[in-house]
Amino acid sequence: MQKILSHIPGFLKNKYILTLLFFAVWMVFFDDRDIITTHFRYKKELRNLEDSKAYYQEQIAETRKELEQLKNDPQTLERYARERYRMKRADEDLYIIEDQ
Repeated sequence: MQKILSHIPGFLKNKYILTLLFFAVWMVFFDDRDIITTHFRYKKELRNLEDSKAYYQEQIAETRKELEQLKNDPQTLERYARERYRMKRADEDLYIIEDQ
């Protein structure tokens, strides 16, 4: 037993160093908020947020384009009002058929 202990470096026999080493290994690999898993989770969340940002920017661009068309073309405005808000002319009847 003494032969085995003589080959171990002195700093590894220190209980404070061993405790610090154990704590570091625990925090890096096993804790709920460990460094490795948390880093990958945040990276994945960032990627998802960037995808969402791109999607919403695309939606904003389409909405702005549609708004410009509505401002400039009265026929487009009428079509939009009929489709979205189910508006009708005074001499028309409106029938709504829903799929089930």
